[in-house]
Amino acid sequence: MKSKKIFIASDHAGFDLKAFLIRNGIGSDAGFEIEDLGPMSADRVDYPDFAKKLTGLVLESRKNSDSKSFGVLICGSGQGMAMAANRVPGIRAAVVWNEESARLSRAHNDANVLCLGARLLTAELALRLVDVFFQTEFEGGRHTDRIRKF
Repeated sequence: MKSKKIFIASDHAGFDLKAFLIRNGIGSDAGFEIEDLGPMSADRVDYPDFAKKLTGLVLESRKNSDSKSFGVLICGSGQGMAMAANRVPGIRAAVVWNEESARLSRAHNDANVLCLGARLLTAELALRLVDVFFQTEFEGGRHTDRIRKF
């Protein structure tokens, strides 16, 4: 059986949303274990540090063929985390804002890191977006060839 893990991290702007998602058991319905990478308070931090930590763990975990790990990064807009995460080869981080963007980021782009904007989404919407993201499988096919061009 594949190991399924969600690494989650935020900056200070995303701290409350991160705590909400963890309290609500994101990914547990799909059998994922959640690992909180911090921060552990809403004190000011630098988002690139948390993006770097999370992306390293996602990639390391995915080296094991029995692993299916993903990341969730949260900052004020989601954009800063996505920019930092996408600098790491092998990471495909997607900022999502509605259910369709969450679904397509997995189905067509095989995103392995979900980025959320805490200042732009309600907690309830963010929870739905996470559910859609983790319930959607990559379609493969023509999308695989496009991803290889990255």
